[in-house]
Amino acid sequence: MIGDRIGIIVWLHSLKQVKQLRRFGNIHYVSKKMKYVVLYCDLANVDQVKAKIESIYSVKKVQKSLKPFINTEFQNAKPDKAKEYDYKMGL
Repeated sequence: MIGDRIGIIVWLHSLKQVKQLRRFGNIHYVSKKMKYVVLYCDLANVDQVKAKIESIYSVKKVQKSLKPFINTEFQNAKPDKAKEYDYKMGL
């Protein structure tokens, strides 16, 4: 069973080491033009994985995704009355 996951963006000098990154997590996307890799790993091990990835010679920079920490419940989530009326016009 998969627990909480977090995305890690790894910026590379060369794409030759992409296969080497597979042992740290699941590779989701590889950008050949901009030379970065998005991989997912467990939230509990993210600091250890980040330190190991940074020690690889071909890695420029490693960034953690902030998506799990962003609040997605908005304060003013009431529907607009004018928009509700417009949506019901076609029915």
